[in-house]
Amino acid sequence: MARERSDVGTYDDIAAAAVRTTGLSDFGGTEHEAGLRLLVDDLNAPTAGLTGVGNYMQRAQVKSALVGRLLSQHGFGAHPGYAEVKIERPIFVVGLPRTGTTALHRLLTVDERHQGLEVWLTEYPQPRPPRETWEADPIFAGINAAYSQHHIESPEFMGIHYIDATTVEECWRILRQAGMSISYESLADVPNYSAWLAAQDWTPAYERYKANLQLIGMNDQDRRWVLKNPSHLAALDALMAVFPDALVVQTHRDPVVSIASACSLSAEATAGWSTTFVGERIGETQLEMLARSHASFAEARKKYDPAQFVDVDYREFVANPISVTRSIYDAFGLDWSKQVATEVEAMDAESKKGGRRPAHQYSLADYGLTEEQVRAAF
Repeated sequence: MARERSDVGTYDDIAAAAVRTTGLSDFGGTEHEAGLRLLVDDLNAPTAGLTGVGNYMQRAQVKSALVGRLLSQHGFGAHPGYAEVKIERPIFVVGLPRTGTTALHRLLTVDERHQGLEVWLTEYPQPRPPRETWEADPIFAGINAAYSQHHIESPEFMGIHYIDATTVEECWRILRQAGMSISYESLADVPNYSAWLAAQDWTPAYERYKANLQLIGMNDQDRRWVLKNPSHLAALDALMAVFPDALVVQTHRDPVVSIASACSLSAEATAGWSTTFVGERIGETQLEMLARSHASFAEARKKYDPAQFVDVDYREFVANPISVTRSIYDAFGLDWSKQVATEVEAMDAESKKGGRRPAHQYSLADYGLTEEQVRAAF
């Protein structure tokens, strides 16, 4: 079947498709609809400039959020004990895209006393099955096969951000169940959705997000959550309202480099999807959204206990990732054992070889931006 469509379709059409796919119909309320309806309208607008492939892929993004919501809602009913699962002192890694958050997140989750969100469980929320059973699970196999195909079709993207079904990944796939995620803004020109999202209280989204963590972590209740997502920059107040004892690690990198790299990631992820969300338009939208989110986080952070925050300089992390990771343990009073040190060293070595090695070129000029514009925005 050709992966192209003449349009994205309506929200109701996509929701009906999600119902058909899952055989489930309980979305657990309608609070997600406002954002997703706006998003779909923006995606169908001429200004989005979607191609046939873009229509297909953007529709798939919205449908995936709705499928995830249906599956989570089913899981809540099938496992009512999820609501009693405690989440204590979770660690959140936050920062602008391309500031080392992915590498740091993976080093922090290698500790067997920690848990992160594996990609396939963000797509199919359920109590995490024993690891040795995953390969026999048809859902896992299907998701993993899709990422294997993605490696073949988009080798450049995988060089920028390696991912497969087992990878511990960002949690935007969970947040988007509530129709709230800056990930949508990173993949398309959606001005009405962007304006709406900037004015929202994200607390309901984080309440559902927490419920998903409780569901997924039911079989691992003694393990600390370690999570990361650029969307957290836009919603620190909501995050702290739902997780008042959260521990937050903020990464920092020269925004001139970070914004250029973030734009290149958006461009590569959406290559061929749009005739308008390219070049300068990517630069304009990503700079505005990321600068706004960064400023929001900086202002909100002033309200909270400084002991709950640790800052990581990208250059220091790249120069000595093991030492920086240990400094986070020390700052938060976590136990840095010999076993943890060995696991972190092994993961760091693994991250620097094979398909995970980053290898891509990018420039602000490719996206119509100058160094002066970026520095002014930050």
